[in-house]
Amino acid sequence: MSGADAPEILAAYEAVRSDKDDTNWLLISYAGATGSQLTLSKTGTGGLDELAASLDDGQVQYAYVRVEYANDAESKRIKFAFVVWIGPNTKVMRKARAGIEAGNVKKVLAHHSIQVDAGERRDLDEKEIVSRLRKAGGADYNGGRG
Repeated sequence: MSGADAPEILAAYEAVRSDKDDTNWLLISYAGATGSQLTLSKTGTGGLDELAASLDDGQVQYAYVRVEYANDAESKRIKFAFVVWIGPNTKVMRKARAGIEAGNVKKVLAHHSIQVDAGERRDLDEKEIVSRLRKAGGADYNGGRG
């Protein structure tokens, strides 16, 4: 595989999934302008907004993010999203391979409820993603409202 199963990526993945770690997202990027070698480029604790600010407009990147939301006063849900970022300035050949390579990364970052295909930062809007996670989870206590 292209490095998606590297020890540092697997460790970051476990950190995002852990209830005992504040890390709530990771970002995987390509090591070079060409080739398929992947590397862990960042992790963070600031959620979707911080992740969105870390994306590179000229790259395809893969992210894994922990999203917490409340269904009602008594319950808190934790779900995970896999993000495929194709920046607006990404070169054509890199874009063309993104689907195939995303499948390889998804095998490593396997436990997620939804995949978010993003080409603009607004595609990572927390309300929209929580709405999609609620629908994917089957229980929507807000009648479809985010």
